[in-house]
Amino acid sequence: MNQPVPVNPPELRSHIVTASKMPWQPTQFAGIEMKILYQDDEGRSTILFKMAPGAVVPLHEHTALEQTFMLEGSLEDAEGACRAGDFVWRPGGNIHVAHAPDGATFLAIFNRPNRFFDGTKFFTAG
Repeated sequence: MNQPVPVNPPELRSHIVTASKMPWQPTQFAGIEMKILYQDDEGRSTILFKMAPGAVVPLHEHTALEQTFMLEGSLEDAEGACRAGDFVWRPGGNIHVAHAPDGATFLAIFNRPNRFFDGTKFFTAG
């Protein structure tokens, strides 16, 4: 039995992002690179990060839910360590400093941009 192949209109089509072919982009923080996979006008974003050993994300607030899946290494803060294969989510209002003692690669999903206490703009801010 043949199933009909659905055809989505252009505004509903899938968007394939070939992240493996995207170059790593520098961030405003030493030792941290990124690939922005998704962002929209409402502040949502999905970003692949790579942190060099010893790199630090300075004091910041998650202004809404943030979710992170660790691919390699570990991301650590005062509340614990998230290692390769682990998942961590932080509610809006969570404040911390994150560091990667041995380096890290992870996928982070933000519902709204973080607020950095030193005034640095969020990664997707223009």
